[in-house]
Order: sequence, then C-alpha cells, then structure tokens
Amino acid sequence: MEKEQTVEGKPTENGREMVENFGRQSLVQRGWKESKKLWHIAGPAILTSVAQFSVGTVTVAFAGHLGTAELAAVTLVSNVIEGFVYGVMLGMGSALETLCGQAVGAGQLNMLGIYMQRSFIIAGITSLFLTPVFVFASPILKLLHQDKHISDLAGKFALYALPQLYSYALNFPIQKFLQAQSKIWVMTIITILGLGIHVILNLIFVTQLGLGLLGAAIAGNITWWIIVLAQLVYVISGFFPESWTGWSLSAFKSLTNFVKLSLASAIMLCLELWYYTAVILMVGWAKNPEIAVDAISICMNLQLWTLMVTMGFNAAVSVRVSNELGAGNPKAAKFSIVVTVITSIFFGIFFTAAILATRKVFPKIFTAKPEVIKETSKLGYFLAATIVLNSIQPVLHGVAIGAGWQFLVALVNIGCYYIFGLPLGALLGYKFGYGVRGIWSGVLAGCIIQTSILMIITWRANWRKEASQAEERVRTWGGGSEPQNQREAMKEDSD
Repeated sequence: MEKEQTVEGKPTENGREMVENFGRQSLVQRGWKESKKLWHIAGPAILTSVAQFSVGTVTVAFAGHLGTAELAAVTLVSNVIEGFVYGVMLGMGSALETLCGQAVGAGQLNMLGIYMQRSFIIAGITSLFLTPVFVFASPILKLLHQDKHISDLAGKFALYALPQLYSYALNFPIQKFLQAQSKIWVMTIITILGLGIHVILNLIFVTQLGLGLLGAAIAGNITWWIIVLAQLVYVISGFFPESWTGWSLSAFKSLTNFVKLSLASAIMLCLELWYYTAVILMVGWAKNPEIAVDAISICMNLQLWTLMVTMGFNAAVSVRVSNELGAGNPKAAKFSIVVTVITSIFFGIFFTAAILATRKVFPKIFTAKPEVIKETSKLGYFLAATIVLNSIQPVLHGVAIGAGWQFLVALVNIGCYYIFGLPLGALLGYKFGYGVRGIWSGVLAGCIIQTSILMIITWRANWRKEASQAEERVRTWGGGSEPQNQREAMKEDSD
C-alpha cells in the first residue's frame, strides 16, 4: 500500500493527493499489497478457526456413531449450552480486539499486555457466573421444551465438559493479543496439533475404551487445556518484549470502561450466535425431534465450519481496520474493507458450489441412519444460501469490531433477527406447516436484511471521524503517546 504522509497520525494534503491521483495500475498495486497484508493475518487465522471449531465437529462425529439420541444430545450442548457460553466469552474477548488493534496502529505496544490481563480478569469472572449454565443444562433444556431423554443425556455431557468453559477465559484474550500484532502462526500450529491430539483421544476414550459421552467430554477437556496452556507459555516466554512486560497491577485499573466495551462486544456476538441456537431449539419443538435436530445439526455444523473460514477474514479485517484507524489512515481502512469483502465472497461461492454438488453425500460423514441422511439432503439448498450470506457477514462484523461499533451492530441484530427473522420462521414453520425448511427461510430473511443494513452503515461511515475517535480512545486508555518516528517506523513495516 502506498503510505500516506502523516503528521500526528493524520494524513497531510500531500498524502491525500497521492491517493487521489492513483491511476488504474496504482489501484491494482494497492489491491495486491493489501491482499498480501490480508492473507498474512487471514491465512493462519483461518487455519486456527477451522482447527478449533473442528475440535467440536470431531466430538459431534464420534457422538453421532454412538446413536441418534447421543448425536442430538451433543448437538444441543454444542449449539445451545456451549453456543451460549462461547458467544459470551468470545464477545468479552472481542473488546480486546478493538483496543489492541488500535493501540498497535498508534504505536502503544506497551499497553497490549495490560489489556490482555484485564481481559483475563473479566473473562475469568464471567466464566464463574456462567458455570450454572453447564451444571443445570438438563433442566434448562427441559424448560426450553426439548425432549426429556435427549435433555438428560445433554445434561450429563455438559457437566462432563465443564472444564472447557474455564479454558475459554484464557483462550480468547490470548488470541486477540496475538492477532492484533499479526503474530499468530505459532498459535495456528498449536491448534492444529491440538486437533490431531483430539482425534487420537476420541479414538482412545470413545472407541477403544467405550466410555461414550464421558470419553468424548474428557477428550475435549484435555485438548482445550493443552491448546490454551501452550499458547500462554508462548506469550510469556519472552517472544514479545515490547507488548508483554510481565504481570502487572495496572490490569486492575480502568476496568469499568473495559467492561462496558466487553459487554457491548458480547451482546453483539451473542445475538448473532444465539440466532442459530434459537433455530436448533425451534426445530426441537417439531414432530419427530430426533430426526429433525440431527438433520439441522449436521447442516449447522457444516455451515459453522465454513463460517470459521470467513471468521479468518473477520479477524484480518478487524486487525487491518483497527491498525489503520489507530494510525490515522481512514482511506487505507476503507480500502482494506473492499479487498476483504471481495476475497471472502469468492470463498463463499466456492463452498456453496461444493455443498450443492455433494448434498446427498456429506450427511453420511455424520450418520449412517437413512432417514437422517434423507432429511439432511433436503436442507442442502438452504445450507448453500446461508453459506453465501455468511461470506459477507463476518467481514462486516470484523469492521464493526475494528471501528468499535459493537453496540450499534447489536441493535441491528435485535431488529433483523429477533423482531423479524425468528417470528417469520416460526410462522412459516408451524402456522403454515413448512417445518424445518420454513424455520430456516425465516432465518435467511433476517440474515439478508441484516447484511444489507451493515453494508449501508459501512459504506456511509465517516472514516476520518472514526480515525479521530480511535486516536482519542488510545490516548484515553493507553497513556502517553509514542514518539512520531516510532509510529512511522511501524507503518513502514506494515507496508
């Protein structure tokens, strides 16, 4: 990217003229340079997201071969109980993504370790408050009118899997700390190795020892803690001398503002993730719930798996936007958004084609029951449409996190998903008798409206104002400014 000249982090007239006078070839060059920066972050982020999500997918696959009730139970825990908790913990960690990204852009590397420790404190306390969700999973699911037998099995599995909750309190802050500095290849390698270990552990505990759901939970607990502890050792072992200077009591300062941004982030992401949780619950109220839940769970697992790929672009655009806003480069931030959206849509089209081509085959990965395979195949077209939309949504959410728009996006999600999408799905599914396909149609309608609104918000945003607000946020939360030459040096490195 052609570097704009700046004074106190803001573009000068000469810098603006350089951007305005770009010809066609210059635009191509800028796109190529931005794409390289994007993939430097997105590549390992995609591998990390896919590998971490695949830990749960492996668990579901092994449970699916135990029986339809076991598959439905693990699916409920994964999509309802863990989905609820995962959304909260990921959201609390996403506040760190905004602050660390903008601090890096502004040259305030010394604050990153403090921010991460604050996030540890908040996420740790949050995990304690969320513990009853795991402990009382069975009565919670019954309260939500889920099948009694499936709810009992799900309650046992949730209790076995409780240690995973506490690993999230460390995992997400560490991830955001590393992503903000574009230092995530080691994390990627750790996660991929962890996934391999998880497969082996499931073979041992579930297949060889025959421990069933208990064995699946034990394998998941061990895997997650291996991943988290390995990442923590990497962070504190001296590889980040500027951004990690040791444990500090400063982490306990300014917690109120940090909590506010963390809550806004959690609400935004939870409303997104709970949308799909609500779909699972609504399907569970239908006739023959085992078959219906199994079919929708297989589709949702594949949909979420492809979503993990676009979540890599979410992480990349969040880092790029927050870095550029923190450095006072609003035009560079906007250009990064365009490049990321185009790249992510390409992958969405690819996955959609793959699903349509294999819609009668992919269900067999998860189950051998003919009735489940048949029902899942019927949902292939809905899955394909959802994947296309999900190639855009995560990128727009990444923009929101990078710019600090979490509360605004939360309001959009409430209107599109919970006031419009779910009621429409319930109407089509139950009133008009379209079942699972009717429920999913409502979901798609809400997604289309939400995506359209977020695109308008992003396109019409005043990026100079956003850069100014980022500068103010870093100055307020990050202490004194770094010398201008250090900021310029960092921008040279990113180019």
